[in-house]
Amino acid sequence: MDTMIQNLDQTNSLLQAKNISHSFDYQLFDNINLSLKNHESIAIIGISGCGKSTFLNILSSLLTPDKGEVIYENKNIYKCKENELTEIRRDKFGIIFQSHYLFRGFNAQENLEISSLLSGEPIDDNLIKSLNIDFVMDQNIGELSGGQQQRLSIARVLTKKPAIIFADEPTGNLDKETALDVMNVLFEYINNNNSGLIIVTHEDKIAYECDHVYKFDDNNLKKIK
Repeated sequence: MDTMIQNLDQTNSLLQAKNISHSFDYQLFDNINLSLKNHESIAIIGISGCGKSTFLNILSSLLTPDKGEVIYENKNIYKCKENELTEIRRDKFGIIFQSHYLFRGFNAQENLEISSLLSGEPIDDNLIKSLNIDFVMDQNIGELSGGQQQRLSIARVLTKKPAIIFADEPTGNLDKETALDVMNVLFEYINNNNSGLIIVTHEDKIAYECDHVYKFDDNNLKKIK
């Protein structure tokens, strides 16, 4: 019976982290487990330097852990061939960084068009309006405020219709009202697209808007909501 329950849990999971451990000059975390399901949002909080962003990088395929597995579509992503991993990153994972990584030689519209071209997905005008950037689409990246660049980078990620969104401080450059609006856009996306969301944030109010909240403490990840 236990095996049947475990197999059912794996089937229902969009992403699973199993026994993840990692260190740099010191042990960041040890034997961490996490499971994300469709339509589910998870926030990860903790003090600076506790390993939040490192863990997110491991989950999103950007950093190989010292130990453990990250399972997506019944495969450990770190055992995938390079071309398989590239395809997952391009088509399945959407990563929102603290730094925006926008193409500075292009305007806002062209940045979205690049994402649309690479993914084969159309640009969603309603998404642009909901992020309140529809009036800046013909402006160059250098002319946009930090908050506008952040919202554009989120629009660019959502344009490609990822199965999982990984977001590192997605509201860091935004005022409180705009931050909540952006979170609602992310929640609406995962509810409408059979997707999941994992965010790292230092803002407790933003974190508790998510379905589940985990906190790094003493090398462990503890569920607090």
